[in-house]
Amino acid sequence: MAQKGVQLDQETISCSICLDILKDPVTIPCGHSYCMNCIKTHWDKEDERRIHSCPQCRQTFTPRPVLVKNTMLAALVEELKKTGLQAAPADFCYAGPEDVSCDVCTGRKLKAFKSCLVCFVSYCEKHLQPHFDAAPLKKHKLVDPSKKLQENICSRHDEGMKMFCRTDQQCICYLCSVEEHKGHDTVSAAAERTERQRELEVSRQNIQQRIQDREKDVKELQQQVEAINRSADKAVEDSEKIFTQLIRLIQKRSSDVKLQVRSQQETEVSRVKELQEKMEQEITELKRKDAEMKKLSHTEDHNQFLHNYPSLSALSESTSSINIRPLRYFEDVTAAVSELRDKLQDLLREKWTNVSLTVTEVDVLLPQPEPKTRARFLRYLCEITLDPNTAHTQLLLSEGNRKATVMSQHQSYSSHPDRFPYLCQVLSSESLTGSCYWEVEWRGRGVCVAVVYKNISRGGWSNECVFGYNDKSWMLSCNNNSYTFWYNNVQTPVSGPRSSRVGVYLDHSAGILSFYSISETMTLLHIVQTTFTQPLYAGLWFFFFCRHC
Repeated sequence: MAQKGVQLDQETISCSICLDILKDPVTIPCGHSYCMNCIKTHWDKEDERRIHSCPQCRQTFTPRPVLVKNTMLAALVEELKKTGLQAAPADFCYAGPEDVSCDVCTGRKLKAFKSCLVCFVSYCEKHLQPHFDAAPLKKHKLVDPSKKLQENICSRHDEGMKMFCRTDQQCICYLCSVEEHKGHDTVSAAAERTERQRELEVSRQNIQQRIQDREKDVKELQQQVEAINRSADKAVEDSEKIFTQLIRLIQKRSSDVKLQVRSQQETEVSRVKELQEKMEQEITELKRKDAEMKKLSHTEDHNQFLHNYPSLSALSESTSSINIRPLRYFEDVTAAVSELRDKLQDLLREKWTNVSLTVTEVDVLLPQPEPKTRARFLRYLCEITLDPNTAHTQLLLSEGNRKATVMSQHQSYSSHPDRFPYLCQVLSSESLTGSCYWEVEWRGRGVCVAVVYKNISRGGWSNECVFGYNDKSWMLSCNNNSYTFWYNNVQTPVSGPRSSRVGVYLDHSAGILSFYSISETMTLLHIVQTTFTQPLYAGLWFFFFCRHC
């Protein structure tokens, strides 16, 4: 009995919102008590409706009551805390406003522990016990507490909705299936769930696969970003070094010109000053001579005059006179430097266009999806010409090197290291990068259509030289009876409609190579997904005409 009294005290001093001992207890007009912060928070959420209610009895108050601390209850709480009482035991786990409450409890309801999909009732642990003890109840379906149990009951017949109408795509009860849904395609909800569960699992697998694919794409995009940043940083760093070298070179040339001008300036000024000093000395001498002659001219003694005249009349040799002409000094240097500047500006303008185009042509976009129609493939059409330097001597190239014909006689090609001397093979002149599409039309016994790295071997019968028999070439063999794809000496049978025209699509950056049969429709024969490490070249091999065949 004493323990019961303690439990009653605990219930009295517990807040039904936080389920803990009351903190700063307040009592609202209906008589229920709460922690001050708990009821304030609850009413703050109701401020928009301007109607405030009690979380327990739902009584409403207008206007919002003023909260005042309940001093008596606060004193009781403090007293009980001193006795060692801390919190309500687990048996008193009451349902809050956001919890699912037990439908069987009377008075203050406990939290539901499980909900029953047969009874459509939620139970606390105590009232759930019969479902574990009574044999008929053990078969009921128990789930985590749910507030949506009533949605499982037919509003028309007040029965559990255990059927599913596929015609109307809705859950129904048994009575619905024989009344308004009579004649419809109906199954049990469990059977429909099983079917939908399978579909759900397939969808989940697809989603998980897409997640993996997208995570891989995101990783590749991140690698793209890092590669772009590394490449851009290196380009900026290298460009700065080059421009710094150019600036230093110009500064050195400027310094050289300055030194040369100053040196020449010093030389010329020295020469002029030397000449100037000689002329000044000559002027002094001439003035002295003139003064002596003047004095002699005033002598009255004829004999004295005649005696001194010979020594004064003889003049020393004069310094060469200076021809007065237009002088340019160092203007030619300025003109030469100006001419250099103009040429550099012209060169920079010309080359800067190339630099700018190179920057704008940087392609970091992901490859576009492969086209679906021939019209879209033709947007990527490449004009393929055959390289005479690679053609076997029995191949006659014509129509601007766009047609190859096998001849019985050898053609008079000049010797070239790129030629295939033993195999009736030929490569294109153009290297293939980016997205390219071309078509091959053939007549006769057959042809092999290939894409090839240029460094494939040329000089023998070994697999290293044969299209499709090594890791440097991919080849589709075409004849009137069948198609076969070859790579690295591994053959793959290919099915598809026979046609004398084959389309080839290459997306080099995406690593996609696909072959198509072209007639009234366009049919995919074979597709390759790989990584191309070098530029590719289109190739033809007339295998029926090889000497060893």
